[in-house]
Amino acid sequence: MKSSNKNRKNISRREFLGTTAAAASVVFIPSLYKSDGLLPMQKVQKPNSLFGGVQVGAITYSWRSMPGGVENIIKYCQEAGISSIELMSNDLESFLGAPQNPVAGFGAPRPPATQQPGQGQPAMQPQGAGQPGQPGGQRPQRTPEQQAAIAKYNEDLKQWRKTVPMDKVQQARKLFNDAGINVHIVKFSPSRWSDEEIDYAFKVAKAMGAKGVTDEIGEEAVKRLAPFAEKHGMYAIFHNHMQFATPGFSYDPFLKVSPAVMINFDAGHFFGSTGIHPNEIIKKYHDRIFSVHMKDKTGPKSTPANTNVEWGKGETPIADVLLLLKKEKWPIHVDIELEYPVPEGSDAVKEVKKCVEFMRKILA
Repeated sequence: MKSSNKNRKNISRREFLGTTAAAASVVFIPSLYKSDGLLPMQKVQKPNSLFGGVQVGAITYSWRSMPGGVENIIKYCQEAGISSIELMSNDLESFLGAPQNPVAGFGAPRPPATQQPGQGQPAMQPQGAGQPGQPGGQRPQRTPEQQAAIAKYNEDLKQWRKTVPMDKVQQARKLFNDAGINVHIVKFSPSRWSDEEIDYAFKVAKAMGAKGVTDEIGEEAVKRLAPFAEKHGMYAIFHNHMQFATPGFSYDPFLKVSPAVMINFDAGHFFGSTGIHPNEIIKKYHDRIFSVHMKDKTGPKSTPANTNVEWGKGETPIADVLLLLKKEKWPIHVDIELEYPVPEGSDAVKEVKKCVEFMRKILA
């Protein structure tokens, strides 16, 4: 644990939280909400979701049911009042000019997501889809032609990543920053990529102003990404699902690999699968937790068990977690991960906004 402090001692809370602590102000930025161009300039209010010293944000996976793209993500943040995000790489790479994902033409509205551990069979997916897991089910069997198209896409994408100009990345960062939004993590999930592509992931994330790159936790992934994180002076940040329900599972072996290894602690998955209070993990590993994914779930002994529900209707001790972070002033981001079914007549942006307000009332 002490080794981690050496890696963090020169990073102030202000640096960790970026520029989002500034008071909300009116600025001129494009009216977005479309993926084929920008509309005329108009006045908008910069969002500010720093509440009681706790930086509230969202993983942009929360808006997977909505039209994608950097421009739309900015609009969703503005509407939900979010000033800091964990950005999914597919939206960023689309802005940067990545080759088109052929799977989108096979009946999927958005690039496919990887499955959670233990849910269905491993899915065949394009390299670098970069999405967190979605519940259950197997993907339709691809035809030989579709498999060939995916293989070509993977190779084209690999070659494209070697040539991405950093000035284009800076353009993306400027769009977010001008709108009052900080990107604190980019979710590339690159542990199975080539060395050149992993290096690209950290370069791009750093150029976006992020502190690290996220992936799913696992021994191979941690050992693969840690040296690249060290090289770039960043963090390799790892997300858990339900591993803690497995007897003997611990963060300790992963954290020993490098002080650059950090945790994206999913409090909802942890509580839903174990019934243990998330604060037990947060207190123990607070100096190695970079961010917390927040969701409301039922516990493992409830009926139905371990199920995503609208915030306030589940058993996840959300208020306890938030008030602990507020009291201790630990520089840990709290990101909404919207996984419960969107109610009829609503949409993902409106639901994320409800979650923001839920946390604001607790922290105010």
